[in-house]
Amino acid sequence: MSLLTPDAKTHTDPGAAASGAVIPDQSRAERTTSFDVADFPVPSGREEEWRFTPVDRLSGLLADEATDGDAVSYDVSASLEPLVQSALAPGQAPRGTVLTPADRAAVVGSANVAEALHIRLAAEQEYAEPLRLDIRGNGAGRRSNAHYVVEAEHHSKGLLILDHTGSSDHVGNLEVIVGDGANLTVVSLQRWDDDANHLGQHDAQVGRDATYRHIVVSLGGGIVRVNSNVRYDGPGGDATLLGVYFADSGQHLEHRSFVDHNAPRCTSLVTYKGALQGDTAHTVWVGDVLIRAEAEGIETYELNRNLVLTDGARADSVPNLEIETGEIAGAGHASSTGRFDDEQLFYLMARGIPEVEARRLVVRGFFADVVHKIGVPEIVETVMQAIEVELAQAGE
Repeated sequence: MSLLTPDAKTHTDPGAAASGAVIPDQSRAERTTSFDVADFPVPSGREEEWRFTPVDRLSGLLADEATDGDAVSYDVSASLEPLVQSALAPGQAPRGTVLTPADRAAVVGSANVAEALHIRLAAEQEYAEPLRLDIRGNGAGRRSNAHYVVEAEHHSKGLLILDHTGSSDHVGNLEVIVGDGANLTVVSLQRWDDDANHLGQHDAQVGRDATYRHIVVSLGGGIVRVNSNVRYDGPGGDATLLGVYFADSGQHLEHRSFVDHNAPRCTSLVTYKGALQGDTAHTVWVGDVLIRAEAEGIETYELNRNLVLTDGARADSVPNLEIETGEIAGAGHASSTGRFDDEQLFYLMARGIPEVEARRLVVRGFFADVVHKIGVPEIVETVMQAIEVELAQAGE
């Protein structure tokens, strides 16, 4: 029996959820995946997976087109350069072994990348320095496609940072293979200029007793939409998906996550937090968790919080939990969207703190727990500085 629970509840067995559950027309696992562009028509916006997205602003990005020359520039850090392998053509393993396109954007990106960047972390090796790949867009409206394949071999440990800046219409696919006992953190920073658009699919396969952390930080870009997906390749895997986003007037920041619990005794934690300010600022978070019949003894939780700072901003939050077995340790989700807590503001202002500074303190406190969970000092500093800039602009 499959149960889809759209409300914020905690369930340890399907029977407990029966009264509030909705039986879905289609399981999350049954959505189309394919390498054939023809299997994904250009969306109209009425499709379930596109209903929140302003597809009318993405016609060029969803077209089956190749990269526009030097639309983007890539800078590989000195620590990452020795780990870059020979480029992978379509169908050349391990490319395509983890990521199969699940929407129009991902499939046109996959079809139009002749050579995927292949990064391999050697077995039993720990990489102390962050591995950085800087992607800079060289012009608004110029089309770029990218595909990255990252292998963390067994019992390796490392941190990979993808930093997106500048302007481009960019489609970026990322597939990650986390070997048995490996520990890999991947950070994707979207710090685009306001006239950039970015669509991406990030898929990871987590091995036996492996640890995977995926962190998405979206602060720039006109439209940003990132799908982050995880499945397991053995028992004992642990996946943590963290997200931080701050939308201004006219921005659309959309994040979707899918954790496919397909192995026993695995864990997952999904935590996304965002703030919005300005007219037509729009954020979307859709979190799907599927607990398959064979995934006994797993534990999962997903959380989304949104803080609306001004009138005219909109946040959509949709947690979904689909359960096919009652033999689990725990599963739940929570979602909330709200404005400033007036009591917090009153408390601070009553102690002599000006209103503008009091609002900054509330916002910093709202983000503090998820930002510090990132655990990467340079990323934490980047995020907190960006939040300060956003708040200063709002104050002006």
